[in-house]
Order: sequence, then C-alpha cells, then structure tokens
Amino acid sequence: MRRILRNLVSDTRASSAVEMALVTPFLVVLVCSFLEAGNFVMNEHGLVKAVRDGARFAARQNFSNYTACSGAPGGSVVTDTQEVVIHGVRSGGTGYLTPNIAAANITVSTSCAATAGGQSMQGGIYGTRANGGQIVTVTASVPYRSMIGAFGFTGRGFNLNAASQAAVTGL
Repeated sequence: MRRILRNLVSDTRASSAVEMALVTPFLVVLVCSFLEAGNFVMNEHGLVKAVRDGARFAARQNFSNYTACSGAPGGSVVTDTQEVVIHGVRSGGTGYLTPNIAAANITVSTSCAATAGGQSMQGGIYGTRANGGQIVTVTASVPYRSMIGAFGFTGRGFNLNAASQAAVTGL
C-alpha cells in the first residue's frame, strides 16, 4: 500500500492538466473583463463622437432659434439634434450609434458667454448681443448595455456620459 501511495505522489505526468484546470477559471474571468472593458470604451467613444456631432449641428442652426441665454433652443433644433445624436442623420435614420440611446437621454441647452478661451464672442459671426455669443451644449447619459450579460454581469448602474459645447454661428 505504501508503494502505491509513493508512486501516486511522485507521479507528475498529469500535473500540467491539474494546473490548467486550476488556472482556467481565472483566465476566463480575465479575458471576459478585458472584452467588457473594451466594449465600454468603444461605446463611450461612440457616444462622445455622436454628442460632438450633435453640438456642431445645433450650432449651425438659424440665429432665430437662439433668442434667450438659457433654456432650450427654439424651433425644431432640439428634436433634430437628438436625431443626429441617435442616428447620425437629421431624419430617416434607422441605425443607432450607441446601444440603449433614446431621445430622453439627450438634452440640448443654450447659454451666453462674452469670451471663450480668451476670444471675444461679441460682434462678427456671434451677433451683437450685449451678453455675448450663444453657446449650445449637448449632453447625454445612456445606460450601459453589457456585452457579457449572459454570464451574470448586467452592467446595471453604469452609464455612458458625454457632453459637448459649440458656439452658435448660425446659417
């Protein structure tokens, strides 16, 4: 009996298989974590780009839509900007640039600034308002949809956030 136990303890032929069986769960978790982190960064980048495009679009609308220094722009600027952020086009888009995005996740607001980055925003293309030029701000906060939700990580509670500003230059 001692001889059998001694042979069993000193036998190393299957040690690689045992080590692999012990390490595999950690490797799977590590790989899934990297995939999920990459998916989060990719979705965040897409949302930032979409919000930036929306701010540029809103900034190039007619000055008549920007009469107050606070609140939302007038006309169809808000709904058109939301469509640009969601679909990448003003109307008729069917694809979504960011998963889980909806118009309720996007806000469009305006404010006035006399200077921005040392540059005067009075006169010229910014208009002759005493309180300076109009600034449009587009923000979005979208619930994150996990890529590996089937394995238990739902991503619930994580949001993708983006904001962008642009000076209103009108048509």
